[in-house]
Amino acid sequence: MKKLFWDDPYLTECKAKITSIEGFKVKLDQSVFFAFSGGQASDFGTINGINVVEAVKEGDKESIIDITYVLEKEPEFNVGDEVEVKIDSIRRNTIRNLHSAAHLIWYFVEEKLGKLKTIGSNISVDKSRLDYLLDDPISENLPEIEEKANKFIEEDHEVISREDDEKPDLRWWVCGDWKMPCGGTHVKSTKEIGKIKLKRKNIGAGKERIEITLRTDKV
Repeated sequence: MKKLFWDDPYLTECKAKITSIEGFKVKLDQSVFFAFSGGQASDFGTINGINVVEAVKEGDKESIIDITYVLEKEPEFNVGDEVEVKIDSIRRNTIRNLHSAAHLIWYFVEEKLGKLKTIGSNISVDKSRLDYLLDDPISENLPEIEEKANKFIEEDHEVISREDDEKPDLRWWVCGDWKMPCGGTHVKSTKEIGKIKLKRKNIGAGKERIEITLRTDKV
């Protein structure tokens, strides 16, 4: 399957051909519809007007080999038919911004506190989060990290998402000297993210969570 969400993460609809149908489950030859992977939430959308209730990735942790789309009802179309795939553009835009913001915060945390053990991450439409093994509360460091991150975002740095040289289904997120494996959807420049807000959440002894939200105020 051709992953159009990698070729153009701003694309919100496309035509595709059905390659497989098993009851409510279908596969496509290409798609803009991202399936949950690497902590990033799935897109919401439709295939020929039928709601997709679940998108299931096939592949390892950082790659996407294929995707099965589970529909709300059994489709009337057949294998080989051309269908229209549409996703929720506002949801995609928000998740794309929050995902890129999470990568930036990861590096600013590392710059401030050194290499920490990451024990979890998640990107939803409401917020993104990073979980660390850390004995001391991270709260006192967040104002500085937030300020530096917002300054960096405003400077409008280029963000690149590219395939691995040897493994086409493995993607890399790159921003300047920063680089990490990631198959999610991302902005092309940091300024698109807008201002962010950081908040600490206690998730248990020896664990710290940073929640990242997009600011809607004009400050």
